[in-house]
Amino acid sequence: MIEVQDAAAQLAQIAARATTCTACGLSQTRTTVVFGEGNPQAPLMIVGEGPGEREDLTGRPFVGRAGALLDECLAENGITRRHVYIANVVKCRACIVENGRKRNRAPTLQEIAACNPWLQQQLAIVKPLVVLCLGAPSASLLIHKNFRMTQERGKFFEVPYARYAIAALHPAYILRQGGQAFLEARKTLVQDIEAARLKVIEVRREARKTLF
Repeated sequence: MIEVQDAAAQLAQIAARATTCTACGLSQTRTTVVFGEGNPQAPLMIVGEGPGEREDLTGRPFVGRAGALLDECLAENGITRRHVYIANVVKCRACIVENGRKRNRAPTLQEIAACNPWLQQQLAIVKPLVVLCLGAPSASLLIHKNFRMTQERGKFFEVPYARYAIAALHPAYILRQGGQAFLEARKTLVQDIEAARLKVIEVRREARKTLF
């Protein structure tokens, strides 16, 4: 219990520092820094691309339509947000301001690099066994450069900050699909979450064997 409290306290301290970050231009247009939330010692950590409008307003990751879809797919695997830690590659909303209105855009490589130290600290504190990358930007940062989602999603990779990492389609991408394409894409997310859950169980089982 003390270790859990220590991890939570460390994350809270870093989150407080992140609220004043000005390492890139996203600090000029953000409403709130969306640091991350969840179990501070989760065996499974989920990393998306970045906050959208709802996240920017609330300060919480994955609370819009994409977040609702993610929650549904987690629930189909018996997982709630209490079981995982959720973060993003960038902590501030990447957007374009046009006529006084904000429109989402993909973060630049420079913005991702500027924000990466925050994510690396989260990974170091949570110490997940498995990381689930949602979308190519997350996978390209945490698995390998120029990650090919079509060919490589659903596969496990050994990484330095966890035992394994796996990539899945981002819920926002799935929501942009229609009809059968939506159903098939959603199915892959459920399957990839299941694979990540089973990998956690496998790693824990292997760890117990080494004790004897």
